Amino acid sequence: MIDPETALHARLAALDIEDAAGQQGLKTVALDQQAVGRLSRMDALQNQAMAQATARRRGAERQRIIAALARVAADEYGYCVTCGDAVAPARLATDPAIALCAACMRGE
Repeated sequence: MIDPETALHARLAALDIEDAAGQQGLKTVALDQQAVGRLSRMDALQNQAMAQATARRRGAERQRIIAALARVAADEYGYCVTCGDAVAPARLATDPAIALCAACMRGE
């Protein structure tokens, strides 16, 4: 089984690669109607909006990973940040950045 800290760092590296690959979609869409037709421009704007949403999701995931690494450093990793109970190992194996136990996730 892979060490959680290693898995978290690997996911951060993967996010960096995804960020670099997604930079093209974040570029400003040209207003030149001669170079780009109206429908093509609308498609480009939609693609840009999707790229921005994806970048926001990656940013949120990056923050969750950084918080998990802070919990590892503080020797609090694997415990729910709300109630303090242990988080099931299967949940941590699925998502090493998870911060809540199943009960707190459900709002119990």
